[in-house]
Amino acid sequence: MLADYFRPARSLLAGIALFGLPLAAQAESAHGIAMYGEPALPPGFESLPYANPDAPKGGRVVFGNTGGFDSLNPFIQKGTVPWQSRFWGYESLMGRSWDEPFTLYGLLAESVETAPDRSWVEFALRPEARFSDGSPVTVEDVIWSYETLGTQGHLRYRGFWTKVAAIEQTGTRKVRLTFNTADRELALIAGMRPILKKAQWDGKDFADAALADIPIGTGAYVVSDYEAGRHVTYTRNPDYWGADLSFNRGTQNFDEMRIEFYGDATVLFEAFKAGELTALREFNAEKWDNQYDFPAVQRGDVVKTEIPHQKPSGITGFAMNTRMPPFDDWRVREAMLLAFNFEYINDTLTGGKLPRITSYYSGSELAMRPGPAEGRVRELLEPFAGSLPPGAIDGYTLPQGDGTERNRRNLRIAAKLLAEAGWTIEDGVLRNEQGQAFAVDVLLRQGDSENEAAVDIFARALERLGITMRTEKVDDAQYTARTNELDFQMTPYRRALSLSPGNEQQLYWGSDAADTPGTRNLMGVASPAADAMIDAMLASDSREDFIAATRALDRVLTAGRYVIPIWSFEVGRIAHAKELKHPETFPLYGDGPDYMPGFWWYEAE
Repeated sequence: MLADYFRPARSLLAGIALFGLPLAAQAESAHGIAMYGEPALPPGFESLPYANPDAPKGGRVVFGNTGGFDSLNPFIQKGTVPWQSRFWGYESLMGRSWDEPFTLYGLLAESVETAPDRSWVEFALRPEARFSDGSPVTVEDVIWSYETLGTQGHLRYRGFWTKVAAIEQTGTRKVRLTFNTADRELALIAGMRPILKKAQWDGKDFADAALADIPIGTGAYVVSDYEAGRHVTYTRNPDYWGADLSFNRGTQNFDEMRIEFYGDATVLFEAFKAGELTALREFNAEKWDNQYDFPAVQRGDVVKTEIPHQKPSGITGFAMNTRMPPFDDWRVREAMLLAFNFEYINDTLTGGKLPRITSYYSGSELAMRPGPAEGRVRELLEPFAGSLPPGAIDGYTLPQGDGTERNRRNLRIAAKLLAEAGWTIEDGVLRNEQGQAFAVDVLLRQGDSENEAAVDIFARALERLGITMRTEKVDDAQYTARTNELDFQMTPYRRALSLSPGNEQQLYWGSDAADTPGTRNLMGVASPAADAMIDAMLASDSREDFIAATRALDRVLTAGRYVIPIWSFEVGRIAHAKELKHPETFPLYGDGPDYMPGFWWYEAE
């Protein structure tokens, strides 16, 4: 019975009363929903603006991953999965347009309706929506998916469920969620939960699924073949229910997509050069310019494509685990930033061609502004002035080296900060008051040659301060287990950020998740100021207030010195077989897992 999956203690009426709304408060059903303002595309639009609605179907493509996998269920905490698996076979009630900051259009749902204050949201399922086995998608499947992911699924899904006061069927094909907190983004997040088939899991433990228990989804692709740790093949379902939707027109064009797994990036690159792979993303600008001149490129069989974007830099670098000494002291973290000679490392590894990340939202209107905080940003931060790290209000910029290998000035400042924090040199070794030597272990995945090269240069600089830096190289399974258990001192970190950050910020750096095994808050940020800025972002009812709150959060995170930032990626770089084609128009967000391979097609010449 559907009632078995409701949460009766939190009724719909109670949820509405919480916000003081009359029962009649409602909006008309719509084809889409935007975080602020109205969706850019009208009802009945032909296709997304960056899709080619006339793209041909067909072709087989092969991609490469490093490491391996022991699970094909991307929705649970257990196991290591191919990162693509979450995108290729599964759908949600609404789909996101990557040409707008945050707008959703109908996918499994044909329409969406929400209260003026977004205290509830209601979706109407399309009658034609089907799982890949041909069975219809029901409201019961939707309710089960929300509850199961929210209670047994990966941590990325659980925070949302705690904000749901009630979920219930309101019509033959309608489902309504009522929220227990004032958060305008929840109506959109609700539309982005993956929908799975309830009947598949009858009598099975969803959270402890075996490799063979591949979730049944509604997407265009299904797993047709795999060998654990070696390869996995996705085949386009010829009976895919949503092939003719406006949202999907010109997408999901390949007949078959295969992922081959390699021990490290060097072997993967050689496989691409030998023609074993169809496309490869490249993040190193110097390598892009100097090592992509192999015969296939010279013949024109391999094409180099650059894709611009307007999204924030996000944060890429080395995360310091602040839950334990020595990185629980901001002075030590600042010393590490000073010792990390970015200018010299960047010149050595990328030819100086990649700009540095200067803050978490650098390169966008959401980024903190130079100098002291002003206006609304200052108002938000001032109540926390006594607990904020130095520079959060008055202004903070990353240390800049002199470009030489020795970087003497920054090392002198670093030594002074370390001394203030209780670390002094004894016989060439930096020790604390208890006589313990300062030693740092950096946890790396096997085959992570680029980060290993940066660590090697970093280690030589730290040696001049009396600090020993060691690398621990482990396989994918060990790396996932270690980071899930927060068992590391320092490790590479990458967090992409959007032009419309919201509830996911609580997962990335909210205090509630700081010490939870498997947290995405890898650094252990536990800042009341950061929590308050996230709350202010979520409560904003205007774009202006939202920008101010995000800039304030950017100041707290950057001045917190949690990560040693490295380079940003201003364009996406994809080398690919000449038969792969892409639309002429690029989306606001540029390249990404939804864009490539989603909007590309195969066309033999």
